[in-house]
Amino acid sequence: MSEEQIISDLRRRMDGALEVLRKEFAGLRTGRASAGMLEPVVVEAYGNTLPLTQVGTVSVPEPRLIIVQVWDRGNVKAAEKAIREAGLGLNPQTEGQTIRVPIPDLNEERRKELTKVAAKYAEQARVSVRNVRRDGMDLLKKQEKDHKITQDQHRKLDKDIQTLTDDTIKKIDGFLAQKDKEILQV
Repeated sequence: MSEEQIISDLRRRMDGALEVLRKEFAGLRTGRASAGMLEPVVVEAYGNTLPLTQVGTVSVPEPRLIIVQVWDRGNVKAAEKAIREAGLGLNPQTEGQTIRVPIPDLNEERRKELTKVAAKYAEQARVSVRNVRRDGMDLLKKQEKDHKITQDQHRKLDKDIQTLTDDTIKKIDGFLAQKDKEILQV
Protein backbone atom coordinates (compact mmCIF):
# COMPACT_ATOMS: atom_id res chain seq x y z
CA MET A 1 0.00 0.00 0.00
CA SER A 2 1.38 3.41 -0.92
CA GLU A 3 1.52 6.33 1.52
CA GLU A 4 -1.36 8.09 -0.27
CA GLN A 5 -3.48 4.94 -0.17
CA ILE A 6 -2.91 4.51 3.56
CA ILE A 7 -3.88 8.12 4.33
CA SER A 8 -6.89 8.13 1.97
CA ASP A 9 -8.19 4.86 3.44
CA LEU A 10 -7.89 6.22 6.98
CA ARG A 11 -9.55 9.50 5.92
CA ARG A 12 -12.43 7.56 4.34
CA ARG A 13 -12.93 5.55 7.55
CA MET A 14 -12.79 8.67 9.74
CA ASP A 15 -15.28 10.42 7.44
CA GLY A 16 -17.52 7.37 7.92
CA ALA A 17 -17.45 7.99 11.69
CA LEU A 18 -18.43 11.63 11.03
CA GLU A 19 -21.32 10.51 8.81
CA VAL A 20 -22.62 8.15 11.51
CA LEU A 21 -22.44 11.03 13.99
CA ARG A 22 -24.41 13.28 11.61
CA LYS A 23 -27.14 10.66 11.30
CA GLU A 24 -27.32 10.17 15.07
CA PHE A 25 -27.53 13.93 15.59
CA ALA A 26 -30.35 14.11 13.02
CA GLY A 27 -32.30 11.77 15.29
CA LEU A 28 -31.97 14.09 18.29
CA ARG A 29 -34.88 16.41 18.85
CA THR A 30 -34.43 20.14 18.67
CA GLY A 31 -38.08 21.05 19.28
CA ARG A 32 -39.46 20.50 15.79
CA ALA A 33 -40.38 17.33 13.97
CA SER A 34 -38.13 15.76 11.36
CA ALA A 35 -38.28 12.33 9.75
CA GLY A 36 -34.63 11.84 10.80
CA MET A 37 -35.73 11.74 14.44
CA LEU A 38 -37.06 8.21 13.94
CA GLU A 39 -33.98 6.91 12.06
CA PRO A 40 -32.46 5.20 15.11
CA VAL A 41 -35.73 3.32 15.77
CA VAL A 42 -35.55 -0.40 15.01
CA VAL A 43 -38.63 -2.63 14.92
CA GLU A 44 -38.92 -6.35 15.68
CA ALA A 45 -40.67 -7.56 12.52
CA TYR A 46 -40.63 -10.77 10.48
CA GLY A 47 -38.23 -12.35 12.98
CA ASN A 48 -35.61 -9.62 12.44
CA THR A 49 -34.82 -6.15 13.67
CA LEU A 50 -35.53 -3.68 10.87
CA PRO A 51 -35.22 0.10 10.67
CA LEU A 52 -38.61 1.79 11.02
CA THR A 53 -38.31 3.06 7.43
CA GLN A 54 -38.44 -0.57 6.23
CA VAL A 55 -41.81 -1.28 7.83
CA GLY A 56 -43.57 1.98 7.00
CA THR A 57 -43.48 5.44 5.49
CA VAL A 58 -42.37 8.30 7.74
CA SER A 59 -43.72 11.78 6.96
CA VAL A 60 -43.86 15.18 8.67
CA PRO A 61 -47.13 16.96 7.78
CA GLU A 62 -46.78 19.59 10.54
CA PRO A 63 -43.84 21.06 12.52
CA ARG A 64 -44.94 19.23 15.69
CA LEU A 65 -46.18 15.91 14.24
CA ILE A 66 -44.62 12.85 12.64
CA ILE A 67 -46.82 10.27 10.95
CA VAL A 68 -45.74 6.68 10.33
CA GLN A 69 -47.90 4.77 7.86
CA VAL A 70 -47.15 1.09 8.61
CA TRP A 71 -47.50 -1.14 5.55
CA ASP A 72 -48.33 -4.42 7.28
CA ARG A 73 -51.11 -4.31 9.90
CA GLY A 74 -49.27 -6.99 11.91
CA ASN A 75 -46.31 -4.67 12.53
CA VAL A 76 -48.27 -1.69 13.88
CA LYS A 77 -47.96 -2.68 17.56
CA ALA A 78 -44.26 -3.54 17.18
CA ALA A 79 -43.57 -0.19 15.47
CA GLU A 80 -45.46 1.72 18.17
CA LYS A 81 -43.56 -0.12 20.91
CA ALA A 82 -40.21 0.53 19.17
CA ILE A 83 -40.90 4.28 18.95
CA ARG A 84 -41.99 4.43 22.58
CA GLU A 85 -38.93 2.50 23.82
CA ALA A 86 -36.36 4.25 21.60
CA GLY A 87 -35.47 6.69 24.38
CA LEU A 88 -36.60 9.71 22.35
CA GLY A 89 -39.25 10.80 24.85
CA LEU A 90 -42.04 10.32 22.32
CA ASN A 91 -45.52 8.96 22.96
CA PRO A 92 -47.00 7.49 19.74
CA GLN A 93 -50.76 7.08 19.21
CA THR A 94 -52.13 4.42 16.89
CA GLU A 95 -55.10 4.88 14.55
CA GLY A 96 -55.48 1.78 12.37
CA GLN A 97 -52.26 1.40 10.39
CA THR A 98 -51.23 4.99 11.07
CA ILE A 99 -49.07 5.94 14.02
CA ARG A 100 -49.22 9.62 15.00
CA VAL A 101 -46.20 10.86 16.94
CA PRO A 102 -46.80 14.32 18.43
CA ILE A 103 -43.64 16.22 19.30
CA PRO A 104 -44.02 17.85 22.72
CA ASP A 105 -42.26 21.09 23.63
CA LEU A 106 -38.87 20.50 25.16
CA ASN A 107 -38.57 21.48 28.81
CA GLU A 108 -35.24 22.53 30.33
CA GLU A 109 -34.66 19.13 31.93
CA ARG A 110 -35.23 17.29 28.65
CA ARG A 111 -32.92 19.71 26.80
CA LYS A 112 -30.14 18.91 29.27
CA GLU A 113 -30.77 15.17 28.83
CA LEU A 114 -30.52 15.59 25.06
CA THR A 115 -27.21 17.45 25.35
CA LYS A 116 -25.88 14.50 27.37
CA VAL A 117 -27.06 12.08 24.67
CA ALA A 118 -25.38 14.26 22.03
CA ALA A 119 -22.15 14.22 24.06
CA LYS A 120 -22.37 10.42 24.26
CA TYR A 121 -22.77 10.17 20.47
CA ALA A 122 -19.80 12.51 19.98
CA GLU A 123 -17.66 10.43 22.35
CA GLN A 124 -18.55 7.27 20.39
CA ALA A 125 -17.43 9.02 17.20
CA ARG A 126 -14.15 10.11 18.85
CA VAL A 127 -13.52 6.52 19.96
CA SER A 128 -14.16 5.31 16.40
CA VAL A 129 -11.70 7.86 15.04
CA ARG A 130 -9.08 6.82 17.60
CA ASN A 131 -9.60 3.18 16.65
CA VAL A 132 -9.00 4.07 13.00
CA ARG A 133 -5.81 5.91 14.06
CA ARG A 134 -4.67 2.86 16.06
CA ASP A 135 -5.27 0.61 13.04
CA GLY A 136 -3.24 3.00 10.89
CA MET A 137 -0.37 3.06 13.38
CA ASP A 138 -0.39 -0.75 13.59
CA LEU A 139 -0.27 -0.94 9.79
CA LEU A 140 2.73 1.42 9.74
CA LYS A 141 4.59 -0.69 12.33
CA LYS A 142 3.90 -3.83 10.34
CA GLN A 143 5.01 -2.26 7.06
CA GLU A 144 8.20 -0.92 8.63
CA LYS A 145 8.90 -4.34 10.19
CA ASP A 146 8.35 -5.97 6.77
CA HIS A 147 10.73 -3.36 5.24
CA LYS A 148 8.01 -1.95 2.96
CA ILE A 149 8.54 1.57 4.33
CA THR A 150 11.54 3.26 5.90
CA GLN A 151 11.77 4.63 9.42
CA ASP A 152 11.60 8.20 8.02
CA GLN A 153 8.45 7.36 6.04
CA HIS A 154 6.98 5.82 9.19
CA ARG A 155 7.64 9.03 11.18
CA LYS A 156 6.18 11.22 8.40
CA LEU A 157 3.06 9.05 8.05
CA ASP A 158 2.75 8.91 11.84
CA LYS A 159 2.54 12.72 11.93
CA ASP A 160 0.10 12.77 8.97
CA ILE A 161 -2.20 10.26 10.68
CA GLN A 162 -2.08 12.23 13.94
CA THR A 163 -2.91 15.47 12.10
CA LEU A 164 -5.82 13.76 10.32
CA THR A 165 -7.06 12.40 13.65
CA ASP A 166 -6.81 15.81 15.35
CA ASP A 167 -8.66 17.52 12.47
CA THR A 168 -11.44 14.93 12.53
CA ILE A 169 -11.86 15.23 16.31
CA LYS A 170 -12.05 19.04 15.93
CA LYS A 171 -14.88 18.52 13.41
CA ILE A 172 -16.67 16.21 15.87
CA ASP A 173 -16.33 18.84 18.61
CA GLY A 174 -17.67 21.47 16.21
CA PHE A 175 -20.69 19.31 15.36
CA LEU A 176 -21.32 18.75 19.07
CA ALA A 177 -21.13 22.47 19.87
CA GLN A 178 -23.54 23.24 17.04
CA LYS A 179 -25.99 20.53 18.14
CA ASP A 180 -25.86 21.67 21.77
CA LYS A 181 -26.63 25.20 20.61
CA GLU A 182 -29.63 23.92 18.57
CA ILE A 183 -30.94 21.87 21.49
CA LEU A 184 -30.57 24.59 24.12
CA GLN A 185 -32.19 27.35 22.01
CA VAL A 186 -35.54 28.24 23.49
